Amino acid sequence: MTAEATVFVVDDDKAVRRFLEGLIASVGLGVRSCASAQEFFDACEPGSRGCILLDIRMPGTSGLEMQKMLKEKKIDLPVIILTGHGDVQIAVHAMKAGAVDFIEKPFNNELLLDRVQKTVEESLRSSASNASRGRLAERLQLLTPREHQVLDLVVAGETNKGVARQLRISERTVEIHRARVMDKMQAKSLAELVRMAAMLGG
Repeated sequence: MTAEATVFVVDDDKAVRRFLEGLIASVGLGVRSCASAQEFFDACEPGSRGCILLDIRMPGTSGLEMQKMLKEKKIDLPVIILTGHGDVQIAVHAMKAGAVDFIEKPFNNELLLDRVQKTVEESLRSSASNASRGRLAERLQLLTPREHQVLDLVVAGETNKGVARQLRISERTVEIHRARVMDKMQAKSLAELVRMAAMLGG
């Protein structure tokens, strides 16, 4: 997890950034701190995984404004809002805008680390799932129109005989198409093929 994920700390307070850098690094997570939204966008690479610890009140671009910019730039990193006492209403607004959590300052160190670790783990799982779906979609593109038809019917529970009857082809032809589908999709069993189709929304 440490090599794949980065926790971006975005806070204009240098002392807070330094403290959080040490705290987050203590549990083996990668951490990068930024004093402003612009500094974050300069530092964040496409496809970065992890999460953002974002201060809601910053001079210049505020935390809420940065959230909008994340969507515009299609940066899919979960956001945990850091908010001062009395800013709960703003934090709720940030949650409605897509933040996954908010933590009030002064924060409990263990609570913050627990929430950060869980958020990072979810981010990595989501990334792995999206990557798997992408690979399956590429394999699906290799199928001919007829193989697509066979795939749809097979995962719907049809036997070779049933597929042959619906497509008005011989069972032997169905077997050949089915074998090619299994090969192109790199499925070792019917159960695996069904799982792949489910992941693709089929």
